[in-house]
Amino acid sequence: MSGRQLKTFAWAAVFIAVFLWSAIAPHDYFTWVLEVAPAVIGALLLLVTRNQFPLTPLLSVLILMHCIVLMVGGHYTYAEVPLFENLWGSERNNYDKLGHFFQGFVPALLAREILLRQQVVKPGRWLALFVVSLCLAFSAFYELIEWWVALATGENAEAFLGTQGYEWDTQSDMGWALLGAVSCLVCLSKWHNRQLQQLTLLN
Repeated sequence: MSGRQLKTFAWAAVFIAVFLWSAIAPHDYFTWVLEVAPAVIGALLLLVTRNQFPLTPLLSVLILMHCIVLMVGGHYTYAEVPLFENLWGSERNNYDKLGHFFQGFVPALLAREILLRQQVVKPGRWLALFVVSLCLAFSAFYELIEWWVALATGENAEAFLGTQGYEWDTQSDMGWALLGAVSCLVCLSKWHNRQLQQLTLLN
């Protein structure tokens, strides 16, 4: 088994283990399906494209981490995740803010990788602008999905929305996604560039 195959196996093993744990007696099965579906779709896309468009190790690990965040949130619902109750004196459970931070952080690196490898945008300020704009658009679209689900299902979507009575929850969610996207570009761009160069040499 090659190093690449071993990493793929380890990634899949962790994903499946967390997925199975998440699926056992979740707080609410309807919410679990809504929250875990993006992780499953993402994993399937990676499986289908792993040979034609293998990702950098950094991005692969971050996607797995994002999937775990989604599956943990799906198991407990975002308003009930342990360790996040009354965190830093807050009256609400702020696990959803971690989720929305990842919603900006991980897609930023994914967008950056696709845009650079497909030579859509050259490295520089325009790349950063496009990446942040894409992440904000994705975050806003997710908030629209939450709204549509709420309209379609009524009270059944309350746990999925996770507002916990906070009137600025939608704006706050998008703000955390923006912070995640900017943080990713500031902290990981150089590391990501090195891995992209190695990937190019391997191919």
